[in-house]
Amino acid sequence: MEKTWNQRCLPMLLLLLAILSADTNHNNIIFLRQTAADGVTPEEATHLRDEVREMFYHAFNGYMEHAFPLDELKPLSCGGEDSLGGYALTLIDSLDMLALLGDRERFTSSVDWIGKNLRFDINKTVSVFETTIRVLGGLLSAHLIASDYATGMRIPSYDNQLFDLAEDLARRMLPAFDTPTGIPFGSVNLLYGVDEQESRITSTAGGGTLTLEFGMLSRLTNDPIFEQVTKNAVRGLWARRSKLNLVGAHINVFTGEWTQKDAGIGTSIDSFYEYLLKAYLLFGDEEYLFIFQEAYAAAMHYLYNDPWYVEVNMDSAAIVWPLFNSLQAFWPGLQVLAGDIDPAIRTHAAFFSVWKRYGFTPEGFNLATLTVQQGQKSYPLRPELIESTYWLYKATRDPRYLDVGRDMVVSLQYGARCPCGYCHIVDVEFHNKEDHMESFFLAETVKYLWLLFDLASGPDNLVENGPYKYIFSTEGHLLPATPQISLIREHCSYLGAYCKGGSIEQESRKSDISIHPQENNASALSGSWVHSSYPSDSSFLKSTSTSGLMKGLCPGLTHGQKYGISYLDATSTVQEDHSTHQRENVADSHSLLVVSQQSADNSLSNNKNNDHDRNALSPPPPTSLLSILWYFNATAYAHGLLDEIPESNSSLWTVLIMGLLKDVNLIECGYQYDRCHSSHVGFITRFNWLKISGAALFKIEPDNSGNIVLLSDIHAVAGRSDHVAELRVMIWENQIRKHRSSS
Repeated sequence: MEKTWNQRCLPMLLLLLAILSADTNHNNIIFLRQTAADGVTPEEATHLRDEVREMFYHAFNGYMEHAFPLDELKPLSCGGEDSLGGYALTLIDSLDMLALLGDRERFTSSVDWIGKNLRFDINKTVSVFETTIRVLGGLLSAHLIASDYATGMRIPSYDNQLFDLAEDLARRMLPAFDTPTGIPFGSVNLLYGVDEQESRITSTAGGGTLTLEFGMLSRLTNDPIFEQVTKNAVRGLWARRSKLNLVGAHINVFTGEWTQKDAGIGTSIDSFYEYLLKAYLLFGDEEYLFIFQEAYAAAMHYLYNDPWYVEVNMDSAAIVWPLFNSLQAFWPGLQVLAGDIDPAIRTHAAFFSVWKRYGFTPEGFNLATLTVQQGQKSYPLRPELIESTYWLYKATRDPRYLDVGRDMVVSLQYGARCPCGYCHIVDVEFHNKEDHMESFFLAETVKYLWLLFDLASGPDNLVENGPYKYIFSTEGHLLPATPQISLIREHCSYLGAYCKGGSIEQESRKSDISIHPQENNASALSGSWVHSSYPSDSSFLKSTSTSGLMKGLCPGLTHGQKYGISYLDATSTVQEDHSTHQRENVADSHSLLVVSQQSADNSLSNNKNNDHDRNALSPPPPTSLLSILWYFNATAYAHGLLDEIPESNSSLWTVLIMGLLKDVNLIECGYQYDRCHSSHVGFITRFNWLKISGAALFKIEPDNSGNIVLLSDIHAVAGRSDHVAELRVMIWENQIRKHRSSS
């Protein structure tokens, strides 16, 4: 669809309406006013870092002395108020900042108090979104710091108190996800669940900004339910996108109908985009990457009016609101993470020009009149523009961003500082103050300012010098991409293949990531995905281009290199069936191969001196409950695999898909799960909806008591050579209902 007249001409309209100055030294970026000209020296950067540290403690000490244990500080009157749930919100939100500053004493005492005094079995109705990003995220981040020697802030007496609280809190919020669409209610009562009168309308950001915290909890608890419900929420939102790949601002969680169809990157939608990319970067789940690529491309095509962003109708792309919303200011930082630096630079310059005009960014700035939007004149100490400034400086090391940071410090110190903390600005034109300080001022605003100047001074913090790469949640909480949490070791890698100096190297098989069949469930789930044990000889490889599957991320990787797998030649593989069935050889590239890790290892061991026969896999030992099944034709599979499965009273058939195929939209499939009795492990029980060219199947022979034991991993290479994925299947020890009854 072509852009409408007003979409094409809005930038020119703004140029004609405004009295602007052009910075000819920076690609003719349009400014409302000239940015600071004097550069920040290294000595001044150190001084500014120390000043921001003092800003944090001025506000933190004010909260602890005058508001604690209430949720938030009233900085003008030096009092406190409960704004969310009445559980010391600002203290929880500040924990990882204390760790960043190296304040071991206060970090330890704060963790101890929370562990001893905080409980969530309270009759409080809370926002699912705010509670997740502030409280759950704060608890998880502090837990990961307090429990890990490598962070340098481990607490010797720590006994997982924060982790236990986080799990309890998340389980209390699970009832909010019990909706026909999978998109959660906006609020939930921590004691009684969702009220019958609860609104069925929620924002896109509220339903789609939960994946990092809940996904992290799944990896720490070995319980997939948390990640499962939040991923289904994202799927529910994305499945209802318009034909332009745009999403609206508010949706009915029961009917799936959009109640507000304004699409944008600001209010009510912003962090939906943010968590798509960050969930991929943290967890390595390419489903999030696929959605982000489509959503980002649509946003840049329909919402971007260089250098500004507007709101449009999600169906027609007609502009409905030419407004700069302060929450849009996170976008340049997200673009840095996505590698799209040039538009990030231009947009950040435009956004900062609004700050320069008023000393702060108002909640709304009208792009048609170039004035503050009526009713949106406040500045509630938001961090988004500061966050983007930090990321742009980190990516470019351009000293201009230190100038920007200095201006922001000056504005906060002289415009927002109050006796006991920092105040909301009611009107950016007159700098009137309001007696309120959001907890995110300590969790994000001063955190990103401090990181900016610490980076310029020679970084001395666990983010820059620590053992892990960190993803910042939308509340600024630190979530480490450790091998136990992430499926990827580097952003350009997946399942063991990674870029180094333009070449592809395979990680050593002596790595600690392999999973032994006899290990317990917890250690199995926390380990990274193991490599396939197929022959690594090049004659067994089929290399094809990724065709933009990971656009911008090591585009030279082949499928085999990117996934760290090898392909068995379908034309020469002996295809046997060890269940009840014998199938014909499949001589094309559409065959589906399912083997057990154990059988593959045995095959290699038995044939290590017979290279010419290495492509023939030996069957598993008779004592194994796992067997090679048979080989499905992918075309028949796509038309309905359910008909391919023979009836059996003694066998249980399940499939758990942990990978994606290229150019496949699984979001629109009708997921149906049969859950285990003693946990929330979801197994897909119907196969006829699968619009893909392959998947992993396995056969289990339950023992007399009906228990299923953890066996070795199964790897399946499925589909044609240009539609390849590795799917991993694991079995947990559980009482499992027979899926046939629900098929």
